[in-house]
Amino acid sequence: MIVRSGPTAGARYLLDADVTTVGRHPEADIFFDDVTVSRRHAEITRSGTTFELVDQRSLNGTYVNGERVDRAVLTNGSEARVGKFRLNFFVSPADLEPAADQ
Repeated sequence: MIVRSGPTAGARYLLDADVTTVGRHPEADIFFDDVTVSRRHAEITRSGTTFELVDQRSLNGTYVNGERVDRAVLTNGSEARVGKFRLNFFVSPADLEPAADQ
């Protein structure tokens, strides 16, 4: 995940755990110190090479590609919004499926 806008723009987060927490709580894996972010805002779950963003009943909601979601599968390039922070999800090059030969 790369933060595209917000006070921590440019920050990068490696999603290498099965569950990554996102929120204003100081112990969150992805910590956003801003009132627009709930203490326990969302989780990103990993199952193999599939990543899913799951809202944790946040006050301001969680958005993927402009739509408010309770849960959504992240695909390469997906934009997530948590409070006033915009992030982009990128799949590791090692996990990208090789293009089929023509």
